[in-house]
Amino acid sequence: MPTLKINGKDVNIDAELEMPLLWAIRDYAGLTGTKYGCGIAQCGACTVHLDGEPTRSCSVQLGDAVGKTIVTIEGLAEGGTLHRVQQAWVDLDVPQCGYCQSGLIMAVTALLKDKPKPTDKDIDDAITNICRCGTFVQVRAAIHAAANA
Repeated sequence: MPTLKINGKDVNIDAELEMPLLWAIRDYAGLTGTKYGCGIAQCGACTVHLDGEPTRSCSVQLGDAVGKTIVTIEGLAEGGTLHRVQQAWVDLDVPQCGYCQSGLIMAVTALLKDKPKPTDKDIDDAITNICRCGTFVQVRAAIHAAANA
């Protein structure tokens, strides 16, 4: 039985190694903040951090994640305090339906780790997640707010 390290905890996953990591996280670890969107790694709703890198979990097999560190949206807040990106999302009322937002937040936290003060071009290049509600203006404002927090 494979064991994953998710949000700092070891989680045994009784599933086939070929299963997409997304389903292991949602169905076996019970962490439903990571969403299924397209299943072909284009929309970004399933974005998690795999060894610190933003990764579309629908396109990674469970077996390929064994031995790596996984952080989901549930693992960003520390000690009851929201991550600065999560707080910017709240402060600026970014979500509409909210479905894609956890994936966006995960992508943005990775961007800010690599580029603490991103330009609009940096944002355009790094954040390729899709929001069907069209919250991209609010997302950009929240990214800049989090960068300045």
